[in-house]
Amino acid sequence: MSWFIVVPLAVAVFAALIFVLKLPRPAWELTGSALLLGLAGYAAQGSPSLQGAPKPPRESRESMEAALVEVRQGMQAEFAPGRRYLVTADAMTRNGQFSAAAAILRGAIREHPDDPDAWLALGNALVGHAQGIATPAALYSYDKAAALAPRHPGPPFFAGLALAQTGRYAEARDRWQSLLDRPLADGDTADSEPWRAVLEAQVRQLDALIEAQQGQMPAPAGPMAAPAR
Repeated sequence: MSWFIVVPLAVAVFAALIFVLKLPRPAWELTGSALLLGLAGYAAQGSPSLQGAPKPPRESRESMEAALVEVRQGMQAEFAPGRRYLVTADAMTRNGQFSAAAAILRGAIREHPDDPDAWLALGNALVGHAQGIATPAALYSYDKAAALAPRHPGPPFFAGLALAQTGRYAEARDRWQSLLDRPLADGDTADSEPWRAVLEAQVRQLDALIEAQQGQMPAPAGPMAAPAR
């Protein structure tokens, strides 16, 4: 049905160019060819029958990306070995340039392979590049950061966030609950870790999502076997 709009519109434009704007006769053929080329491109690539897929405003995405960078920075070591790389990579991440940020962070890891903050930032960049999906490469980066710094809250926090965005709610809850279950370091209080209150609220939301997800699943026909250990 869109052709009933596109073709008359092209004819109207051509007529307006000739009779209203007084297009010179030698230019008629060139102008007509340009309009036909545009119609051919529409026929080849246009998909008017597809439903719209609205995207969140760019400003909103940039605000969210900047907020995630700030959260990660609040968790990182004060003098991370690859800090000079992280400053540049964070600036690119704020602007949504995840592929470029990941390339810089790989350079940081080559120079400082034991820097957990570089591995953590790489995981975030890979998740951003995959549009919020927890890819195997991103999860590997989070696990590597966790292995290098077992007390670092960032790896389980952001790994859980990526898993939750991917719809893997149970795995996300396990990561976040393990972080909440950690005993406080000597001299620390709950107030010194302000992310705890936010994380507890997120875990409660995940519990509701998991319960709703399980309520939609059909009941098993017989007794469930105990999971293998």
